[in-house]
Amino acid sequence: MRETWRWFGPADQVSLDDVAQAGARGIVTALHHIAPGDVWSSEEIASRQATIRSQSVHLPEPLEWEVVESLPVSEDIKRQTGNWRDHVEAYKTSLSHLAAAGIKVICYNFMPVLDWTRTDLAHAVPNRATCMRFDLADFVMFDMFLLKREGAASDFPEDVVEAAQQRFSETDDTFKAALVNNIICGLPGGNDQLTLDDIRAHLAAYEPVDQAALSSHQTAFLELVAPHAQSLGLRLCCHPDDPPYSLLGLPRIMSTETDYKRLVKSVDLPANGITLCSGSLGARADNDLPGIMQRLGAHVHFLHLRNVAREHQTVFGSFHESEHLGGDVDIPALIAAVLAEEESRREGGREDHSIPFRPDHGQDILDDLSRRAQPGYPAIGRLKGLAELRGVIAGLEYASRRGAAE
Repeated sequence: MRETWRWFGPADQVSLDDVAQAGARGIVTALHHIAPGDVWSSEEIASRQATIRSQSVHLPEPLEWEVVESLPVSEDIKRQTGNWRDHVEAYKTSLSHLAAAGIKVICYNFMPVLDWTRTDLAHAVPNRATCMRFDLADFVMFDMFLLKREGAASDFPEDVVEAAQQRFSETDDTFKAALVNNIICGLPGGNDQLTLDDIRAHLAAYEPVDQAALSSHQTAFLELVAPHAQSLGLRLCCHPDDPPYSLLGLPRIMSTETDYKRLVKSVDLPANGITLCSGSLGARADNDLPGIMQRLGAHVHFLHLRNVAREHQTVFGSFHESEHLGGDVDIPALIAAVLAEEESRREGGREDHSIPFRPDHGQDILDDLSRRAQPGYPAIGRLKGLAELRGVIAGLEYASRRGAAE
């Protein structure tokens, strides 16, 4: 398993020295300043590579940009509106430039409008660390009473609607403004600053697009892009929905194992693969993460390893991001399945037998609490997570060697 670290570029409060000291070897980054639908030029890619190399040149082995996260898919492509075919051609050109630069793994998502959704970016846990949280009643309050989406109440259980209504009447304007900001703050590292009116306009544009249509649009995108990626020796990997269920009346198509089976069958090429995010998929109790890895592992090109504590017994509910080994996802069992897949790949002679992973998110602890890095991406919290994951990997590998020797 190849240790990588997400870095948001020169403005990131977590430096490349921090990354090196954490022990990660590969960098996961993106050109967030380039708008979706535009080409990532060779010059822009080379500039980011040069920044990473120059800032780590003092290391015995300088850091390298190994995974793109994300090369964004435009809303026009997802809706098949406007200049979507031109955006696909731009996407293919960007892939060509990335391949020429030696970067092979390209993560993307197909979530409409919002790339992830949390209601609290600094939820306090008992030891006074903070984490990101999704509170269903708070989200319903936003949907019904702040965004004022027509028909929102019919999407939620009656008791949750009642709780949201009571919460709206009890909370002050400061809390409500913070809630709006938390939900629509956009992709970490991005330059998109959405307003409530922007969200309403996006929702109106998506009215003709249901789940079947969005799935069809994704297949059409992959039919055009995946063969090109295959010819370049690239590995595309689709990130799951976060959270993995429909919000704001929008369709979500990457939330379950069934969704991923559809994805890999839609365009049956090695280049068409999966980003397995244990935290996103783990927010649903009916997602069996070790089982998904066992059954679909041959298609997994990238791993996000994090954990969540579900605060519900149903498919749809509140959750918060826990310590990496402290939530409801069986991380050791998932890693065991990853190691088994890697062994199978080595035996089969696959070049990509070492799957890149990164410690995804993390609780803000110690100096993280004053550094104010990107929400979910603290230095020390992720270092702690990486150390825990590294320990699980080492223990499982030792047990495997000992078992083979006996």
